[in-house]
Amino acid sequence: MTTADDYVIQFIQDKGLVSPADVNEARAATTPVPDGQNPDTLAIAKLVETGKVAWPQITAALSQEFDMELIDVTQVSPSEDVLKLISREQAESRNILPLQMDGAELLVAISDPLDTETLDSVSGVLKLPLNPRLAPPDALKEAISRCYSGGPISGGGAYNDILGKGGDDGLAVELPQGGDVKEDDAPIIRYVNSLIVDAIRRKASDIHLEPLEKRFRVRFRIDGVLQEMKGPPKRLQPSIISRLKLMAEVSLAEKRIPQDGRIQARTGGRDIDLRVSVLPTVYGESIVMRILDKEGLKLGLPELGFFADDQAKFQGLISGSDGVFLVTGPTGSGKSTTLYSALNYINKPDRKIITVEDPVEYQMAGINQVQVKRDVGMTFAAALRAMLRQAPNIVMIGEIRDLETAEIAINAALTGHMVFSTLHTNDSVSAVTRLVDIGVKPFLVSAALRGALAQRLVRRNCQACAAPYKPTAKELYSIGMTEQDLASATPMKGPGCPKCGERGYKGRRGVFEQFVITEEIQEMIYGGSNLVDLRRKAREAGMRTMREDGQRKVASGMTTIEEVLGATVADDVI
Repeated sequence: MTTADDYVIQFIQDKGLVSPADVNEARAATTPVPDGQNPDTLAIAKLVETGKVAWPQITAALSQEFDMELIDVTQVSPSEDVLKLISREQAESRNILPLQMDGAELLVAISDPLDTETLDSVSGVLKLPLNPRLAPPDALKEAISRCYSGGPISGGGAYNDILGKGGDDGLAVELPQGGDVKEDDAPIIRYVNSLIVDAIRRKASDIHLEPLEKRFRVRFRIDGVLQEMKGPPKRLQPSIISRLKLMAEVSLAEKRIPQDGRIQARTGGRDIDLRVSVLPTVYGESIVMRILDKEGLKLGLPELGFFADDQAKFQGLISGSDGVFLVTGPTGSGKSTTLYSALNYINKPDRKIITVEDPVEYQMAGINQVQVKRDVGMTFAAALRAMLRQAPNIVMIGEIRDLETAEIAINAALTGHMVFSTLHTNDSVSAVTRLVDIGVKPFLVSAALRGALAQRLVRRNCQACAAPYKPTAKELYSIGMTEQDLASATPMKGPGCPKCGERGYKGRRGVFEQFVITEEIQEMIYGGSNLVDLRRKAREAGMRTMREDGQRKVASGMTTIEEVLGATVADDVI
């Protein structure tokens, strides 16, 4: 079954379908676990094999839990036209079977209610809303085999065609080498659309199109790591760039200066924004598209990577009635996602929230968002002054960059507003010294600052292939841990599988350092204490560093030692 089997095995225990003793017995019977296998996958298979539970029981319980209708796929017989929409290879690899058109929707059978990635991807590529039904995985596999057994279905679907599975064939026609892209330049339009769809399907955060001397390189940033994709022929570079500039509504004629634009897309019922940056280089214009998925804003605080104790502390900080709360870290460390998730958590009908951003990355319901426009005088400071006359409860500033913005934010906090913002510092305690360096008086920082959160992102172990492993003594030493620290823990590491693209990681989580301003620390800030003394006092008050938080996440099996070492520095270095 393609769902996260650790969730399923816990779910069927909670529903009383199996007992904890049954699960322990199944796990014992499948130990040792072969390399690349998920122990919970094997345990579920053993439970079914020994008759402790049946797939129809599990599927029925999942159907009720996710409010998804069941379907008996043993008797279905989709038409050839419907089967052409998805190739047999895609149907088997993703365990999805097209059944029939139901009005404007495509009715499909799936076995995993949590596999929204497949539903979103197929829906976006086919440009059809999907109406999923749930079926047991074994019955669905048999149905797929039976329905496609009449011989190869020609076409492989629009699915394969749009994703460019046929190599360069679809692009092997003569195209204009520059200038405006006409509507009849279908191969270029299809390639650009497929590129965006493929990036979204792979959950990439950025698309990089880079003109080199002899080729046009395409790379996706997936889970923070750039991965090279198969690029188009160099001769198509001008046409592809022109098409993207046209979609981003920037000047096609201007090739001497940088330009910024935006593309709005919709796939799988989700709105996607792409922030487009065009930069002239020696061999042509380089384009980077940052993918902004609004679904990311709906993350709960645990999905950001907080443990229960850290989450409780974070909720206390952001639920205050006044003061300044800062999220710090370098570009790409997830500061915006954390801030938006915090706003989503405290967004209630009885609170007025206003944000001022440059640019507005995500549009959120129930929140007043202001776009900075420096060319007409709408700076951060000007927007902030106007915002305070709107009587907000909560104010979010995209970034504190200068003394004027910092002073207005501090004054807003001192007059009964809760202010959220970001700051570029290496750690949380440095937020204090950074504000003082900008020019804010220490007594104002002491009075207004409530706390700061520093964060980095680490890749999360793939839930499908991660398996227990024992770190070497050298690895433990490098991260500052001992074997005793892992005595009751289970570090995990994945060898890679098709679900994670053979990388061993899927998705990212944060490692955090929460700096809470206590009365003692307030007095130290007021007195002008240095960074070292502030950090020492914060540690005495219970602050965990990012490296220590990373150690906890290694012990819990969330990530690996290599990821934490790459994202954090040793505590004695700070």
